[in-house]
Amino acid sequence: MSGDARCIGVFDSGIGGLTVVRELRRRLPNERIVYFGDTARVPYGIKSNQTITRFSHEICDFLRRFDPKMIVVACNTASAVALRDLEAALPIPVIGVVEPGAKQAVVLARGHSIAVIATEATIASDAYRKAMEKYNSGSPVLQRACPLFVPIVEEGRRPDDPITRSVIADYLTPLMHLDPGVIVLGCTHYPLLKTAIAEFVGPDIHLVDSGEQCAAGVVERLRAHEALNEEPGPGSLTCYVSDNPQRFKELGQRFLDHPVVDVTWISNEQFLSHTYEPAPSHA
Repeated sequence: MSGDARCIGVFDSGIGGLTVVRELRRRLPNERIVYFGDTARVPYGIKSNQTITRFSHEICDFLRRFDPKMIVVACNTASAVALRDLEAALPIPVIGVVEPGAKQAVVLARGHSIAVIATEATIASDAYRKAMEKYNSGSPVLQRACPLFVPIVEEGRRPDDPITRSVIADYLTPLMHLDPGVIVLGCTHYPLLKTAIAEFVGPDIHLVDSGEQCAAGVVERLRAHEALNEEPGPGSLTCYVSDNPQRFKELGQRFLDHPVVDVTWISNEQFLSHTYEPAPSHA
């Protein structure tokens, strides 16, 4: 049987990358996915580029113990800051969330301005604007850091919560005055606020979920390299975290739309040890 049955490695600074995993599992239901959430060191959005890059390399070293066929950087901040460095250093394909989201935004903008909302580090990197330039976009790019969106999501506040609505209005009102045609949700937490954001901005503005576009890019690349898993049977999701697996399970259900069952805490010694061998993934 052709194809590649090896797993797909996915990582994020914490739990938000599960929105990317949700899309991957929807599109690729028989793939094995190994996820690492760096819950001990989240958030990445306020850290230096050097620190984010070091953390990303450490996580990729850990994920490579599972012999993945691809690593997905399901974190906008790490994608913006560390992706090029990871691509140069790793012998397997690496795909991030910035480039696919930027490409889709250009397609939808049709000359209108594009607004990017994300963490402080992603905005400071200017990664989305640079990515959009590759597609000869003539659209002005507006950028806005929205750091309170992450804690709002992790607190489980609903789209109709007055605090949620107030924070969205505070961040997005200045952008609305500039009449954008597209808003890029440049953080993997933000899709959980998509309903509330759409209600605020109205139906005429396209919302681009960078996680959805990343998942579509993974499918496209695996198919092009004949690396999809063609073995029969359902796939699996195995999660590893650097802190607080119970909280990860509780929050993860909201991000995945179903319970997160297989979560293992990895101590710092195990994480950095090259002799640690993770248990085999299982369904």
